[in-house]
Amino acid sequence: MKCQQLIEMLEELSPPQYALDWDNVGLLAGRRDKEIGTIYIALDATDEVVKRAVTAGADMLLTHHPLIFKPVRKINSDDFIGRRLLQLIRHDMVYYAMHTNFDVMGMADAAAESLNLRDIDILDVTFEKGDVREGIGRTGRLPRIMSLLELSEYVKERFHVAHVRIYGDPESNLERAAVCPGSGKSEIGHAIEAGADVLITGDIEHHEGIDAVAAGLTIIDAGHYGIEKLFVEYMKDYILDNAKDLTILTHPEEEPFLIL
Repeated sequence: MKCQQLIEMLEELSPPQYALDWDNVGLLAGRRDKEIGTIYIALDATDEVVKRAVTAGADMLLTHHPLIFKPVRKINSDDFIGRRLLQLIRHDMVYYAMHTNFDVMGMADAAAESLNLRDIDILDVTFEKGDVREGIGRTGRLPRIMSLLELSEYVKERFHVAHVRIYGDPESNLERAAVCPGSGKSEIGHAIEAGADVLITGDIEHHEGIDAVAAGLTIIDAGHYGIEKLFVEYMKDYILDNAKDLTILTHPEEEPFLIL
């Protein structure tokens, strides 16, 4: 399959116009006429990811987070971005990123479905055109009323994470949840406006957490990686459902840090 054909398939799922203004998504390196047989999927284009993709002989590297966020003035071996790009280009590997366009069209619904939320609505509307209304995160009713402690165990089970951090009374009863994979501190206000009892997200800092509790919102921080890692299996399944002749390799699941 030609790279451009594959791009059209990916953009049918998560059109680039749904990406936020500050983002950088799409074909970030490589040739549109490249023949694609093997795709390596990961959350980030780290040194280890690029090395494994090269060793595996992948034709495309597909990640959620873009390696390039800001304009690149030089591509050389003086910094990690340049070194990774040089590796990709040297091995004629296409590099494609699906970030906030996938957050809006893919990630949000997948996270809500993983939690079995009901009566689902958009947490933060970021795109409106005619009758089309989409955005970051989702809100909905939990499968049953749970305590914060019970819900924390449920989140660990559903997203396959070893640990979570909670802000709020562990015994408080929760009925309505908001979920925002990745970094969700900017969504605290939207969760409160939506009437959520709890926000399930990542990257919550000290002041945001205690302020949210003061405003009546409990927090479950499952980590940035903890929820967003669902991108890897989601995209593997999506591509194989639409192009069974492709070989899909996925980066091993591993937290980017250790807790000692």
